Amino acid sequence: MRIAIVGAGIVGVTTALELAEDGHEVTVFDSQASLACGTSFANAGVIAPGYVTPWAAPGMPWKVLAGLLSPHSAVRFGMRWPLALPWLWRFLRACRAETYASHRSSLYALAAYSRQRLDQLEADLDLDYERSDGYLVLLRAPRELAAVRPGLGVLERLGVPHRIVDAEECRRIEPGLSGSAQLHGGVHLPQDRVGNCRLFAQSLRPHLATRGVQLRFGEEVTHLEPGASVRVRVRASAEAARTLEHVFDAAVVCAGVQARALLAPLGLRVPVLPIYGYSLTAELRSLAAETPHEPRSGLMDERYKVALTRLGSRVRVAGSAELGGHPQAMSPRALATLHKVLEDWFPGCADVATVRYWKGARPMLPDGPPLIGRSTAPGIWLNLGHGSSGWALSCGSARALADLLVGRTPGLDMAPFDPQRLR
Repeated sequence: MRIAIVGAGIVGVTTALELAEDGHEVTVFDSQASLACGTSFANAGVIAPGYVTPWAAPGMPWKVLAGLLSPHSAVRFGMRWPLALPWLWRFLRACRAETYASHRSSLYALAAYSRQRLDQLEADLDLDYERSDGYLVLLRAPRELAAVRPGLGVLERLGVPHRIVDAEECRRIEPGLSGSAQLHGGVHLPQDRVGNCRLFAQSLRPHLATRGVQLRFGEEVTHLEPGASVRVRVRASAEAARTLEHVFDAAVVCAGVQARALLAPLGLRVPVLPIYGYSLTAELRSLAAETPHEPRSGLMDERYKVALTRLGSRVRVAGSAELGGHPQAMSPRALATLHKVLEDWFPGCADVATVRYWKGARPMLPDGPPLIGRSTAPGIWLNLGHGSSGWALSCGSARALADLLVGRTPGLDMAPFDPQRLR
């Protein structure tokens, strides 16, 4: 089949690879200049199946409201948040305990499946993406341990390897942790990992070329015409904004938050909302020191919901969830929180002259699980809405979509991800 992929982020790239592996003729369109230039560009890099959870959870609305009183709130509201009221209403309905439990179980199954596929790709293709193993959740005070215990019960039921550790053990796992920072203990997930999402996507580029995948950068898909043959209308900026039209047997939309406007004219109402996240990335200063003061792998500050990840010779600090913000407007408070968490745990580890900031739109659905499968428009398939877990879910989502497209049964139950559930 001749298949178009709309979007060259981590989900689009892995989908293209899986479809090409199956022998399809694949073309990828993206308005950006290269692979993984949007949401996938500078995310936290965490691949932790046990911590892939729906944002819509019991008690979450009250936690959000209480956190707004703090200058370091994990959730922030921009000036345009009233536009998200319909989405927020659906989000509140999904916070029911039974809905959350079902969705978390489904997301874990997809994340675990994705990890298996990632491991296979890494072995088969000899990929290097600044991977490091282990994930440590830092708990500053006893009340935080009490707050996470219900979640640990879920990990136990799902069979996720983990253990509660005291402060001393935390510092054995991560010797660079500051000795002066308040630390009650942590939760260690030894089989989880972190890795550079964009580097992984870029490392797939030669393998895509070998399999005949065409990458069309600087070409924005402006219209899809469904049918037995799908017409894809493209605005090519490199050709004086000339509009081109291509014909395919099918199109897979992996366009994140841009998918909403692209699919609406087809009668497909996809309630995906941009929830903006922030990160800073800096070179490490203490690489030659006898006593390291930088992270070894991945950590999460549970109080501030900020991740710290080691990516080669750099550290990345990522967090915040901004609803109703503007893509180009950086929040000084959000950036201050990232700096605070970095300095609390690894003071002086980063070369401040090399700090680079980033803000990206996570494509969030109100209930959590992404949409993977056939839409109601003939020839149009969806693989989108992965929220903040696109990197952790991408390889499994791509393999499942490729199987569904040709009528094969995927390696897990795909009913929770059916695009029809949000009609």
